[in-house]
Amino acid sequence: MTRTEQKEHTRRTLIAVGRRLFATKGYVAVGLAEIVAESGVTKGALYHHFAGKADLFRTVLEEVQQEVAARVVRAAEAAGDPWDRLKAGCAAFVAAGADPEVQRIMLIDGPAVLGWNEWRAIDEATSAKHLAEALAILIGNGTIPAQPVAPLTRLLSGAMNEAALWLARSARPDNNDLADTQAALSRLLESLRTHG
Repeated sequence: MTRTEQKEHTRRTLIAVGRRLFATKGYVAVGLAEIVAESGVTKGALYHHFAGKADLFRTVLEEVQQEVAARVVRAAEAAGDPWDRLKAGCAAFVAAGADPEVQRIMLIDGPAVLGWNEWRAIDEATSAKHLAEALAILIGNGTIPAQPVAPLTRLLSGAMNEAALWLARSARPDNNDLADTQAALSRLLESLRTHG
């Protein structure tokens, strides 16, 4: 392995170990010593790649956000017209948000660790960007009544983030929470649609 490959391998290992630990224990409960021990590297190696634990967490969060955005895009692109793409993308976001790893890293620790503004900027560059683009198309073609895209994007994004957090804390024995949430989301989206 070349020196460049070794550096990249070390960086990827730190990210993978950090991600696993942050997802299972939460940011606060994970120490740098644990990350480097499980990664098999020194603290110096960690500091070569990251400014510290918060910087490693930011990288992990960005990776999780990009993966969720990719799931949303795949689901949307597999659907038919722009309306079906919006519904499929929103459903995919809520389903991804039901994943405990995504909940912990993206929705619980993300805003707490990085602060609301930085967390929001990361979200804006991924999931919120795709949602805004889909809504702009639907407003443009008259499927949704004419209105500013930004507030509608934030309202829907907030509703879906809150639904994902609720799902994290509310698993019923019959496990229908996700299906019920998806159905409620579908009804909410349908209420935005221009009919007639």
